Amino acid sequence: MLGIPDELFTPIFAVSRIAGWSAHRIEELINSNKIIRPAYKAISPMREYTDMENRID
Repeated sequence: MLGIPDELFTPIFAVSRIAGWSAHRIEELINSNKIIRPAYKAISPMREYTDMENRID
């Protein structure tokens, strides 16, 4: 829609990620070569698996 050439997709993606990559590297240096991420804790109740054909929208 913006008319951006295909060959610029990857460079534009990389430029947009530089801040995140830099933040990870700084975090790694500060935390003794470890990247710390919060633990995931599920809060939804457990439920049985339902096949796609039997699911209700």
